[in-house]
Amino acid sequence: MTKQKTAAEAVALIPDNAVVAVNSSSGLCCPDAVLEALGERFDAAGAPRNLTTIHPIAAGDFFGTKGVDHIAKSGCLTKIIGGSYPSGPSKAEPPLIWQMIIKNQVKAYNLPSGIIFDMLREGAGHRPGVLTKVGMETFVDPDLEGGAMNPAAAAEPLVRHMEFEGEDWLYFPAIKPDIAIIRATTGDQRGNLSFESEGAYLGAMEMALAAHNCGGTVIAQVRKVGQNGSIRPHDVHVPGILVDVVVEAPEMLQTTATPYDPAISGELIRPLDSFQLMEFSVQKVIARRVSQELKKGWSVNIGFGVSANVPRVYLEEGRHGDVTWVIEQGAVGGIPLLDFKFGCAANAEAFVASPHQFAYFQAGGFDASLLSFLEIGADGSVNVSRLKATPHRTAGAGGFVDITARARRIVFSGTFNAGAKMHLDDGRLVIDREGHTSKIVPAVDQVSFSGKRALMQGQEATYVTERCVIKLTEHGLMVTEIAPGMDLHRDILEQASTPLRVADNLQVMNGALFRPEPFGLTP
Repeated sequence: MTKQKTAAEAVALIPDNAVVAVNSSSGLCCPDAVLEALGERFDAAGAPRNLTTIHPIAAGDFFGTKGVDHIAKSGCLTKIIGGSYPSGPSKAEPPLIWQMIIKNQVKAYNLPSGIIFDMLREGAGHRPGVLTKVGMETFVDPDLEGGAMNPAAAAEPLVRHMEFEGEDWLYFPAIKPDIAIIRATTGDQRGNLSFESEGAYLGAMEMALAAHNCGGTVIAQVRKVGQNGSIRPHDVHVPGILVDVVVEAPEMLQTTATPYDPAISGELIRPLDSFQLMEFSVQKVIARRVSQELKKGWSVNIGFGVSANVPRVYLEEGRHGDVTWVIEQGAVGGIPLLDFKFGCAANAEAFVASPHQFAYFQAGGFDASLLSFLEIGADGSVNVSRLKATPHRTAGAGGFVDITARARRIVFSGTFNAGAKMHLDDGRLVIDREGHTSKIVPAVDQVSFSGKRALMQGQEATYVTERCVIKLTEHGLMVTEIAPGMDLHRDILEQASTPLRVADNLQVMNGALFRPEPFGLTP
């Protein structure tokens, strides 16, 4: 007996009012053919209605994988819980899901990606939910926003404070999905799944367990269906006993805008000289200075943005392999990819499931994290998750809150203000025209990282910009280094919207960082 069905037959099994968990990270592992069929069913039959969807990491992108936008329709989708959301250029038309969120047409929540995986795990085990310190004093905390993205969500809170053994915790209720929609490379007729051409497992097993154990249905989209017994047992990452339906979709993209790259799935090791290095620019100067914060032998998490270029700085400096890069989608080692292919790595040493990676992050098991910022507050808090004017430019927090909850060392990077025109001249930074918006402000619009809590926990926070390096201290933000060519008062202190302290032993950043040739990285 085969479990293979068409996508249309599979989505016919989804009832009204279902809770649907989707395993994806932008285009990576996105079961887009099944989501497309689900949207087509709703268009044709007006069903299923009133769905709640769960996305630990975003489903869909701007580059050929619509993902959640297939079902972002009034009457079809009424609630969405996402660690992140599709994001893209500010000039592009916002994704349909963002249009629904902005218009208050769907209850929308942004919770930490790792915590959403934990909520599914608790649902699978028929336990009541998650008690954690992750998210405290950030926008996830109900004392601030509780993760609600619009008034419709704020009217139905998900997160609450709870006392346990004399301590204050955040409580996130278990998620018990009726449907799990996951993706793999190969499925056999019994539903066993292997991931040999995928760039990650994400949380496929956890979602399948949660839906199965809660009496639900597991739908798996695969590139190809093989005969029973054609997958080696060591290669099966989701066993057929958990899978109800297998849908063949031979044309699916491997990840964002990528039909197939064997280096992403570890089936081929790319030569190191095949990786494109970053062109000499102000952003490269920032990435170079960030690289100096690391030490040989460290395990280092990196996030989207300028910091994603740091591995290529190491490559250019002949230091590849000195540190091990770890990303939330599950890749360990190798060279993380850039732009909207971020979330994948070429030449990875290992793939682990995202929930395991997040457990590693949440407990601070790694040495340092390299992340971006939109705003820095006077107390050291960081906003990375919300831009009021163009919300679809940001994906939400994703794993940022999980990663920063207990990280021992965090290096935030970005330009000092928005809109400045600059150039590099013979080892010096030159400001041609000042920016229009300060990024260092009295208070951030949304607290993605709490400076106050970081100090309480003894975390080290450093903020690297093209003009200066800033450290978080008990007395606030302190400028410790300035770029060659910068005037401390005119170019830094007067351009911040909140006062900055200046270190007594203020240093000048290494001028070699501001020249195009390799600068001699010695971690």
